[in-house]
Amino acid sequence: MDERRLLSLRLRLALAGISLVGAMLLFTAWRLSPDPRGYGTHEQLGLAPCAFYAWTGWKCPSCGMTTAWAHAMHGDLPAALHANAGGTLLCGLVVLATVWAAASAGMGTWFVIRPSPRWLLGIGSAGLMITILDWVRRLAAG
Repeated sequence: MDERRLLSLRLRLALAGISLVGAMLLFTAWRLSPDPRGYGTHEQLGLAPCAFYAWTGWKCPSCGMTTAWAHAMHGDLPAALHANAGGTLLCGLVVLATVWAAASAGMGTWFVIRPSPRWLLGIGSAGLMITILDWVRRLAAG
């Protein structure tokens, strides 16, 4: 193995922490029951209803994200996409990132790819764009 590719103990621990946080988020989503309204699942965690919706009567861009995660973790991708496409994409990215971070931490070298700021910015920008476009779709649908 090329010594220059070995990850420091500090970075390996950070990656292990990232994978643990991702696993906890995914486990929490798996334990939730998707709200039949298509939003509001986060209220099962003791969180308040969406203030934007309460004030305007319109769903905010993140309305339905927790519901999308719950549907996705139960294997119902069509319902997840209907609830919030951006949330569904984010859930999928967290699944991939959790596995990637755990594998990289365990192997002590980057698993498959080495992350770059350009890739991360591109993925984040695409996710934001999908979330906004999906929000416009949901607003138009009523």
